[in-house]
Amino acid sequence: MGLFDRIRGDDGPRVAFFGIDGVPYSLLAEHTEEFPNLAAMASEGSAGAIDSIVPPESSACWPSLTTGVNPGETGVYGFQDREVGSYDTYVPMGRDVQATRVWDRIEDADRSATVMNVPVTFPPQRDVQRMVSGFLSPGVEKAAYPDELRDYLEGIDYRIDVNAKLGHDEDKSDFIEDAHETLDKRFEAFKHYIQEDDWDLFFGVFMTTDRVNHFLFKHYEQDGEYKEEFLEFYRTVDDYLGQLRELLPDDVTMMVASDHGFTSLEYEVHFNEWLAREGWLSYADDDHEELGDIASETTAYSLIPGRFYLNLEGREPRGSVPESEYEAVRSELKAELEALEGPDGNPVADRVVTGEDAFRGDHDDIAPDLVVIPNHGFDLKAGFKGDNDVFGVGPRNGMHSFDNATLYVDDPDATIDDADLFDITPTILSLMDIEYDRTEFDGRSLV
Repeated sequence: MGLFDRIRGDDGPRVAFFGIDGVPYSLLAEHTEEFPNLAAMASEGSAGAIDSIVPPESSACWPSLTTGVNPGETGVYGFQDREVGSYDTYVPMGRDVQATRVWDRIEDADRSATVMNVPVTFPPQRDVQRMVSGFLSPGVEKAAYPDELRDYLEGIDYRIDVNAKLGHDEDKSDFIEDAHETLDKRFEAFKHYIQEDDWDLFFGVFMTTDRVNHFLFKHYEQDGEYKEEFLEFYRTVDDYLGQLRELLPDDVTMMVASDHGFTSLEYEVHFNEWLAREGWLSYADDDHEELGDIASETTAYSLIPGRFYLNLEGREPRGSVPESEYEAVRSELKAELEALEGPDGNPVADRVVTGEDAFRGDHDDIAPDLVVIPNHGFDLKAGFKGDNDVFGVGPRNGMHSFDNATLYVDDPDATIDDADLFDITPTILSLMDIEYDRTEFDGRSLV
């Protein structure tokens, strides 16, 4: 029995949430013998595939998962967002998330939260008892609060993220070794604070799963060279989750979830190159690198993943589309996107949704006008430096998917049916008996 068990009072039920970024439910459900710990959690509790959000990109997904609301409320639409009334762009960080995080609701209820490695939380908050930020953090020294946490993490050589550049090498051995080392340190830190901390909500994310999927997923799906190494990595993930589950006292409900699904990548689709070739986008000169370099005659431009903006008068600084023509121009672009086919003859878009159908809230002024949800195999890109081809192949062979995200709840009364990412925060609050206004969320409790 650790300090954690000795000092806990009877303050109500608790939750331990473990994120496994980008893990598709089918991967786990179809290999129950390979992953016995998650299989046991499914049989003794509840499990199923859930939908992600629009767009299914980690920088947008984690703010929505941890708040229960869509990007129109969080204010974060992707890895790169644009300033209001400007062509300037920025990378959203923790302070750009405008909605209330689940751990802030826990603290407001006079309960305590330990938060570890959640993407888009840098800089670490100082109003929770313990936090180390995740993806987009510069390093442990600046990402951990309080100092005791920083010192411990530095002492075990904790890593915020895997070295993804190693995945670009044809020989994946160094990448795989680095992924395991990163995973090992994450587990070591989670195990330490699960046992030693006085928490009501433990919220920790394994990000390395997403990285492994980006570079090895096609090896898994198509019996490639590194299929066994891929499965061995996930056996380790399953083992670590099983060990963490065994450490939890009886008054703790464990949850495991991913922020989006994953599938094999066949083609990268360079949408700004496509817009330029089709006459929708032009640049002021040949030396272009960013959004601000587009010319005034541009009609539309794109940001990742699959977000499209009209160059609208009164909204964009050099807008060319009159407001009176907005609907007609957007409908034309939507129809062309829906008709676009890849080199294999398959449609690129599973569907194209309008901004008002996907987003609502106080921060919809930077929402895209259209979002393409791609069919499996088409990874949507949007650089401004120019590409030789619309369809290409890069170092990655796996891509995010809207469907087939993962959710496990160690509670047989949970109903995971027609669920999505927005349901996770209200479910955590319900499991912890913390009252909330249901109208605050885009999701609902699953228990």
